[in-house]
Amino acid sequence: MAVEVSVIATSSLGDRSYLASDGTVAIVVDPQRDIDRILYLAGEKGVRVTHVVETHIHNDYVSGGLELARLTGARYLVAADDEVDFDRTPVADGDTVPVSGALRLRVLATPGHTFHHLSYVLDEADDSGWRPVGVFTGGSLLFGTTGRTDLLGEQHAHVLAHHQHTSARRLADLLPDGAEVWPTHGFGSFCSASQSDAPESTIGREKRANPVLRLAADDFVTETLAGLDAYPAYYAHMGVANLAGPAPVDLTPVARADAAELRERIAAGQWVVDLRHRKAYATSHLAGTVALGLDGPMSTWLGWLIDWGAPLTLLAETEEQVADAQRELVRVGIDRPAAQATGDPDRWSTEPGQLRELRMADFPALAAARAGDTPAGLPAPDVVLDVRMTNEWTAGHVEGAVHIPLPDLPGRLAEVPAGTVWVHCGSGYRATAAASLLANAGREVVVIDDKFGRAEAAGVATSPGDA
Repeated sequence: MAVEVSVIATSSLGDRSYLASDGTVAIVVDPQRDIDRILYLAGEKGVRVTHVVETHIHNDYVSGGLELARLTGARYLVAADDEVDFDRTPVADGDTVPVSGALRLRVLATPGHTFHHLSYVLDEADDSGWRPVGVFTGGSLLFGTTGRTDLLGEQHAHVLAHHQHTSARRLADLLPDGAEVWPTHGFGSFCSASQSDAPESTIGREKRANPVLRLAADDFVTETLAGLDAYPAYYAHMGVANLAGPAPVDLTPVARADAAELRERIAAGQWVVDLRHRKAYATSHLAGTVALGLDGPMSTWLGWLIDWGAPLTLLAETEEQVADAQRELVRVGIDRPAAQATGDPDRWSTEPGQLRELRMADFPALAAARAGDTPAGLPAPDVVLDVRMTNEWTAGHVEGAVHIPLPDLPGRLAEVPAGTVWVHCGSGYRATAAASLLANAGREVVVIDDKFGRAEAAGVATSPGDA
């Protein structure tokens, strides 16, 4: 049969892993840590995993490659130049790796995202010999963009950006226009220099659409470096774990906490995270908790906000939701929550005063309040707080707003001016998390649960650029 490439998407982190097979054997590329998904897919297709490959030492998630190779007996291909603490099959530029009579991999050095980054061309045999079907590009050539070049330190970003340009051009020169492009990053990942919503791509499409293949090297470097924003703090721990060799995951249920224990954990300053949708949180929640619903990129923001290694307790409506959160968290190295509680908030409190509400509004309400006609039931805003990232703020923001990105807020709560705070982000998810942090600090707060793109049409004055 013809080669089949299946995508294993991890949308919460903006990444993709791949399983490529000829119907008998399979290659797995850049697997996430929860490898049960991959084993299930391989079993469903009736194929044996013989090769596991890493395009680079990942900075945004803990790899499942080592454990997958151990369980399947597959060869584990990792860049020879990466100094790792485990046995693997070292590969380098120019290597050809036979997979079966119908498939092979060709290794190409494509530095840029990291110094030792590799791409893998997937060749399929036909009557005329070998033909390239596509290329697994990791964090090199992405859909409409490239991987960011500052993850190894700002001091390397300029040099790596030049490498990234050269690597992308190399891929475009070596491969035919019809070759598929299969990147790991770029679907919302902070590893991507910018974002693209294309579902698939080819070398030919990237030649037409990707700035790296249209701009001269110096122009590409300038544009890329200017567009980089902050990336999650937990990235500092991912490369270290991946170089050492990640341990197997434990997704068994964690201990249950009763209402008294929850209060003790909150009183001790521990992180107790409410995984419910923000509207449910606003209706009723346990005082002292932080709102990070499973309907958004919970693990990214929690991994960015939490003190690494701090005890974590999860609250949810069902045990299945806690299990989903555990799966999300192990991908970023948060392995075992200290406790969990499920059900209705009434079960998490020992007295009514421990439950709170969170007031919500929208941008029309903000416009009315600023015009002196505050909607009933809402306090007038003394401060409008924007918790979006810096690139979002500079693209346009509410006039007179205070800007503190959500990841910075725990350490900058004292900088929020006195009075009632109306807080917004791009949609309401981050604003709710920020509001929970502010309320826990004793502030009166209203969440603007609305898309920022509707602000101007609602009558809220906005400022373009960084004015």
